Amino acid sequence: MTQPVTVLTIAGSDSGGGAGLQADLKAFALNGVFGTSVVTVLTAQNSAEIRAIEKVPAAFVQSQLDAVLADLPVAAVKTGMLASEETVRTVAANVARLPNLVVDPVLVSSDGAKLFPSTVDRAYVEGLFPHAAVITPNIREATILTGREIRTDDDLAAAATDLGRTGARCVVVKGGGRPGGEAVDAVWHDGTVRFLRSPWVATRNNHGTGCTFAATTAALLARRVPVQDALDEAKRYVQAAIERGAAWQIGAGHGPLGWPTAEDH
Repeated sequence: MTQPVTVLTIAGSDSGGGAGLQADLKAFALNGVFGTSVVTVLTAQNSAEIRAIEKVPAAFVQSQLDAVLADLPVAAVKTGMLASEETVRTVAANVARLPNLVVDPVLVSSDGAKLFPSTVDRAYVEGLFPHAAVITPNIREATILTGREIRTDDDLAAAATDLGRTGARCVVVKGGGRPGGEAVDAVWHDGTVRFLRSPWVATRNNHGTGCTFAATTAALLARRVPVQDALDEAKRYVQAAIERGAAWQIGAGHGPLGWPTAEDH
């Protein structure tokens, strides 16, 4: 078997297994890369609720980064919930050691509530976005970051263009949270915007879609897939994962994605 490349997730732990670094590591494995992790937040959660959150001190986040990067040949990095300005800036201080950086700026809860003060938003914009190969905010996060109300495809495109001015090399504003006939994302790259489209799937099992999209993108970049092709494949992968798990009944709330086979995507 060919030796896999190594990818790192810097993210929170989801004890329910649907999102966070658990979803990232699953996506890494199913996309043919070896996954490593730096834990930023511990959560006590299940499919229905988050009961408690414990932030990992930024100094220990740094210790984990040093341990992984000193020994393992990381080819791409995905960030998820960083949870504090100090942790965002700690990760930002290491960007020279973080190749193919995919930043999923987790700023809101699944019910739309803002999770952190605006200092965290600024830390992302100032410290991480200018060094990112791809950033992947969802509609709510893009609204916070740009101040734009996003309702239409044109709004998605405008928000992606705004965020392109942060220095990120590629921006994906994920619009899959808008019910309708399609799940539409806007991609800004090299000054132009295009859309990723897939059929809308009616299911409550959508916990971890954003994590999975960003993690799959990082895995593909690590395998030297060009960024536009990586985004297309990540979109197909997430669509297949949603379809695979659409009828599952795991927990009382928003369940996890399924795991697609190579034939699915």
